[in-house]
Amino acid sequence: MKIRNIIIASLLLCMPFALSAQTSDNTAETSSKKSKKEVKYNENGEIIKTGYNYGPLPAVAFDADKGFQLGALLNIFDFGDGSDYPNPRQKWYFEASFFTKGSQLFVVSYDNKFSIPGVRFSSTVTLTNDKAMDFYGFNGYMSYYDAERVALGKDKSNLNDFIYTPKYRVNRLALLFKTDFTGNIWDNKFFWEAGYHLSYIKQGYDNKQALNLAKINKNKDENKIFPETEEPIFDLYRKWGIISEEEAWGGLSSTLRLGLLFDTRDKEAAPSRGIWAEAHAMVAPKWLGTTNPYYRYSVTFRHYVPIVKNDILTFAYRLNYEGTFGNDAPYYVLPFITVMGSNYDRDGMGGYRTIRGLMRNRVQGLDVASYNAEFRWRFVSFQLWKQNISFGLSLFSDGTMVTKNYDMSFKGDEQYRAEHDEYMALTGYRTADRPHITVGAGLRFIMNQNFIVAFEYGMPLSKFSSDPFIKNQDGKGAFYINTGYLF
Repeated sequence: MKIRNIIIASLLLCMPFALSAQTSDNTAETSSKKSKKEVKYNENGEIIKTGYNYGPLPAVAFDADKGFQLGALLNIFDFGDGSDYPNPRQKWYFEASFFTKGSQLFVVSYDNKFSIPGVRFSSTVTLTNDKAMDFYGFNGYMSYYDAERVALGKDKSNLNDFIYTPKYRVNRLALLFKTDFTGNIWDNKFFWEAGYHLSYIKQGYDNKQALNLAKINKNKDENKIFPETEEPIFDLYRKWGIISEEEAWGGLSSTLRLGLLFDTRDKEAAPSRGIWAEAHAMVAPKWLGTTNPYYRYSVTFRHYVPIVKNDILTFAYRLNYEGTFGNDAPYYVLPFITVMGSNYDRDGMGGYRTIRGLMRNRVQGLDVASYNAEFRWRFVSFQLWKQNISFGLSLFSDGTMVTKNYDMSFKGDEQYRAEHDEYMALTGYRTADRPHITVGAGLRFIMNQNFIVAFEYGMPLSKFSSDPFIKNQDGKGAFYINTGYLF
């Protein structure tokens, strides 16, 4: 009942703002001539949008990992003369959001296809302030998650167990800036990519501990207060030497990215056919200003297969591999999924943008493989107030696993070795991860092929496992209200 009410309320909030999106043409016509101007349609019967389209929206959403979202966002699309519709020739995105679980997100993004002849230019600045970001350790199932104690701590009628969620949280501030360029190599299908990405990551609270416990415990009942004697996993990993003090509190990452792109999608925001494949190398050396140097790579293959034409039914899948050159990389860069072009790096693996239904950042390692597969069905499409409106349903399955482990061997003071070994024994001394699989479904509101509001629920299959080392290790599932398609 709660999820249904959230969806209905969000749709009611979205519709008036979305349908009132302004459109203006870059011509010298008078208003009387514009009113008589013939509306043009494409082969799918959609109105061809021209000029500028504005999509202001109250950011009233919900993410099981972050809580309720309150804020505002603005999409601005420039379709020019409409010759490239539904792809805009330039676009802006602005967002300022606050989450009830203590996070803030600020985004300014710009994408331009025409100012530099033959080259696409994209730039983004994001600031994320997480007072209690998810941190479950490394190598997936090799790091134990005490689901039972978390559940007991959340039970308000249980007076004997304090709230245990802070055990798997860490304070993080992330400031990211990026500028990417994409240029044509062959037939506007094969491209080169080059970019500079700068990030500043600050982990932990005041370079002393994982969390500001005074803030975490504020206004909580005395029996639910997380005690200072109960160390979060982040602080235990520091004590055991898994996370070194040189890297513990974050650092500066100054990175050059180079890549190749193959793109035959029919449209960018909501494709129904084509291939979108990328391969990137990330170089973050000391001489470029990086605090803890590293070298990584990423390969992503996306395929959109039309089953029923005119965007009615599409099968889409994505295969991704995030890897590390060598056997070392600062732990704080591992949660981010590499992106170039008009999008920006996202946390992973787990959450709306990566593996739906999996706890955010549940899977971290030097190398991580993942997949997403879904059926997308647009069950109704129509025009309303000169806008192209569609509603769609989706069925999906996502999965991921660590394929190269982060070093979790003991490197701390000997007095803590037994504590480390006891923790590792909780997972049966596993030496490798196993696939984390989720399934789910979603509903989408789509306007003009670019403005998309998504409602999705994902569930991990591990909650049904008979293996005691796997069961409930990925959470119980998650509900999301967000924008766009996953890929």
